[in-house]
Amino acid sequence: MSTFSPGFQGRPRPQADRLPPGQYLTEDFPVLSAGPTPRVDLNRWQFIITNETGRQYGWSWPQFMSMTQTKPHVDIHCVTRWSKLDTTWQGVSLDTLLENVETQAEFAAVSSYGGYTTNLPLEDLLDGKAWIVHTFDGQDLHPEHGGPARLLVPHLYFWKSAKWVKGIRLLDYDEPGFWETAGYHNLGDPWREQRYQDD
Repeated sequence: MSTFSPGFQGRPRPQADRLPPGQYLTEDFPVLSAGPTPRVDLNRWQFIITNETGRQYGWSWPQFMSMTQTKPHVDIHCVTRWSKLDTTWQGVSLDTLLENVETQAEFAAVSSYGGYTTNLPLEDLLDGKAWIVHTFDGQDLHPEHGGPARLLVPHLYFWKSAKWVKGIRLLDYDEPGFWETAGYHNLGDPWREQRYQDD
C-alpha cells in the first residue's frame, strides 16, 4: 500500500521560506546530465547494495516493484540555481532497502548505468531522507530524468540524486564521485550554498 513519507505532510511553508539562497523558481523540469542517456532493459535491471565486507544485497525490477512503495512530495534544488517546488514521486525508501543490510559503514558511493558516480554520508540516506524512485508526477520516470529509476535525496543539491542508479557501495571511507572530483562540494547542502569545494 502506498503511503506518504513522514516529514512531507501538513501545511506547506510559504514559497519564499522554501527557496534556498541563490535559487530561483522554475515550473519546468530542466534536463542536465553528465553524459549520454543510457537505455536500461528492465529485464536486466538490478539494484545492488554492497556492504563494506563485500556482501551483496540485490533486487531485480519485479522484486524492487513488489517492495513497500512511498510517495515523497518534496522540493528539489539544482546547483545550477533552479528550484522546483511540490514535486511528487513514487519509489522505495532507502530505509526499506537498507533494513536487513549488515553494515557499520559511514559513507555511501552511488553508481549509475552509464558510469556516473556520487558520494554521500550514509546518514543522508536514512531516516526518511532518500528513495529510489521510478515514477514522477504519476508517470513512469522518463529516461532523460533518470528512468527507469534514480536516487532521490531532495535535501541536497540535485546532482547527488544520481540518475539511472544501479548500486550503492557502503564504505568505511569517503570516495568522491564524478562532480566532487571535478571541484563540486563534497556534501552539497543548498541551504548552506555548498556548490563548490571552498563553499
